[in-house]
Amino acid sequence: MTNRLLCRKQMVVDVLHPGQPSVKKTEIREKLGKMYKIAPDLVFVFGFRTAFGGGKSTGFGLIYDTLDFAKKFEPKHRLQRHGLFEKQKATRKQRKERKNRMKKVRGTKKTKVGAAAGKKFTRDGLFKGFRTPASRPVLLMRTML
Repeated sequence: MTNRLLCRKQMVVDVLHPGQPSVKKTEIREKLGKMYKIAPDLVFVFGFRTAFGGGKSTGFGLIYDTLDFAKKFEPKHRLQRHGLFEKQKATRKQRKERKNRMKKVRGTKKTKVGAAAGKKFTRDGLFKGFRTPASRPVLLMRTML
């Protein structure tokens, strides 16, 4: 089936492999690439299950028009399997600090707090973007007598 919104062809792939326990995904990618006359790096296959008794596996295949569309629409873990995405690994302490900062806020603000891990201190010891206590707006209360 052709999916024009995501610029790809998507299909259910049946692989017959009698006498073998399973087939490597790289072999399936190369075979699909030859069938559709495209480079194997545009083919993404996943979700293969071997039928009981062996000899047949069924999975899912995606063939993107260009590598840019693949990078845009494919999940990061599948891109990582192909070597197209490098996951940045934070230290354990950074992950724990981020987790504890995110626990202090609710809802969509968690993404802002999680992304704000790179804030730097200024010379006066305060975070950039935060106001000093003297610059806070003062609330004046008037009473009616």
